[in-house]
Amino acid sequence: MVNKPLLLSWVTAIIAMAGSLFFSERMGFIPCTLCWYQRILMYPLVVLLGIAFYRNDQGIYKYVLPLSIIGMVISSYHYALQKIPSLQEFSACTSGVPCSGQYVNYFGFVTIPFMALIAFSMITILMLILWRRK
Repeated sequence: MVNKPLLLSWVTAIIAMAGSLFFSERMGFIPCTLCWYQRILMYPLVVLLGIAFYRNDQGIYKYVLPLSIIGMVISSYHYALQKIPSLQEFSACTSGVPCSGQYVNYFGFVTIPFMALIAFSMITILMLILWRRK
């Protein structure tokens, strides 16, 4: 039987990784410091969740939840930097691409950190469902 929370979380991580690679490699958007931190947290999830899905490992939430929750925190902070101008003086990006920059802004609120926040949140919720089942 297919473990739906594992499958959905794995697919979410794959889409998030593919999206970040599309924006940087195809569209030519240079990732800022906080984008790199989010990538560092998301990319291993593709491998961890893929192996867990293959093995139907119900205990993977122990390893995924810390990464996804930290990713949610960083994505939330990054999104706040973009949308709240007074926070920009507290930015972690001191050189290179500014973290407050918005390469995309769909519908006036969907930016790259917002998309990462949605992905990390979905993975976190699905892992909590998996934890609850166990």
